[in-house]
Amino acid sequence: MPANGLSVDVEEWFQVGAFERVIGRGEWDGIASRVEGNVDFLIDLFAAAGVHATFFTLGWVAERQPALMRRIIDAGHEIASHGYDHARVFTLSRRAFAEDIARARRIIEDAAGVAVKGYRAPSFSIDARNPWAFEELAAQGYAYSSSVAPVVHDHYGWPEAPRFAFRPVAGSDLVELPVTTAMLGRRRVAAGGGGFFRVLPYGFSRWAIRQVNRVDERPAMFYFHPWEIDPGQPRVGNAPLRSRLRHYTGLEAMAGKLRRLLGDFAWGRVDAVAEREVLRAEDWPVASPPARQAA
Repeated sequence: MPANGLSVDVEEWFQVGAFERVIGRGEWDGIASRVEGNVDFLIDLFAAAGVHATFFTLGWVAERQPALMRRIIDAGHEIASHGYDHARVFTLSRRAFAEDIARARRIIEDAAGVAVKGYRAPSFSIDARNPWAFEELAAQGYAYSSSVAPVVHDHYGWPEAPRFAFRPVAGSDLVELPVTTAMLGRRRVAAGGGGFFRVLPYGFSRWAIRQVNRVDERPAMFYFHPWEIDPGQPRVGNAPLRSRLRHYTGLEAMAGKLRRLLGDFAWGRVDAVAEREVLRAEDWPVASPPARQAA
């Protein structure tokens, strides 16, 4: 059975898309941080299970929590980039995106003391509207991305994209590792973690990952957030009802479900998955080769 990719998108509870209309970026520094305690809990949880993971981290968090970044590395995990401040890629110009990923990488590398090779777009926001994002990632030397959700979704999605690893830039070794989907009949369904894992019964995720491992014979790409194991986080009463239901449902059960998941399947860092999957990635070029710099 292939080792699956285990990943954590490191952001504060108040930085999520569900609250972006009621909590502005200018308010962030005035809100009590909870990410350090939540990530420390996850480091201990992973150690108890004997697994390592990739922490896709916001530059904003790394800037304020450099000691936490070093603890992640010291525990044997990978640090990768989640952009600077959770701006979704389809809201940025190409130039702004290039500046965002360069800034976040510099901050994270300075804090963690290691090179950053991977990137995940906030809210899986690379899609048919912005394939040029892959060109920028390739030009800046990223080895892999895990930024595409190959499904139909109201907030994101690129349903035409391949379900498994692909090379999005002609002539580049950059590999995209889409978040996991399963097949329910002829329909693709999201099954890569996050809210789907938290809200749906555990049996659904176990079925989906088994299908990917045993039928497709490929690794799953699983993700969640530190705030999802934190039922004591503040409630945002003025957020829309739908946003509150999405954000707060299932928090109490999340840690227990994660323990089951870690015991039921083999898990590893995303960079290790990328090294294996690049050898079998399909060519699906949606972007031009990165421009060569003059000697």
